[in-house]
Amino acid sequence: MSDSGTKRPNKSDGAKTAASRRTARQRSSARLAAVQALYQMEMSGTAPDQVISEFVVLRLKEEVDGVKLAEADRKLMSELVLGVAERAGELDDMLAAVLDPDWPVERLETLLRALLRAGVYELSERRAVPVRAAISEYMAVADAFFSGREPAMVNGVLDRVARALRPEECTPEPEAPAEPAEPA
Repeated sequence: MSDSGTKRPNKSDGAKTAASRRTARQRSSARLAAVQALYQMEMSGTAPDQVISEFVVLRLKEEVDGVKLAEADRKLMSELVLGVAERAGELDDMLAAVLDPDWPVERLETLLRALLRAGVYELSERRAVPVRAAISEYMAVADAFFSGREPAMVNGVLDRVARALRPEECTPEPEAPAEPAEPA
């Protein structure tokens, strides 16, 4: 401790911070890759194991516009793909419960559906990931693929699912203002 009573950072703190940032980037890359793999599975009918193998061997080492993609957490990517594939029906039911009845899950664009399924899977099965962190991660994935209103939709849909699945982590929804009393 220094004379002022505050702890001085040491060199290992910087290394821990850098490792923590690298791990967070790997998890973010895994989520992005999982959504891409889920999209590919739905479009081509390819089995989850085959898509995961392809991504691990080929795509997780890609460069895009001369920039090497961050290494992905392969274990997380596999867990997300396999979990979503196994529980797609349940995940769709959870999504249907919060979507407008005029927009059933089947009507969603394929990539958006894959993204929402992955987000709902993570909210329901990966309880160690805080709700706000999971929603933020999938909004970032949405931002990577969409330039319109889709990221806001992802935020709203995942927030509603989170409130149903993990209400203890969610702040209460703001109450509607009370109507003013009619003068007598």
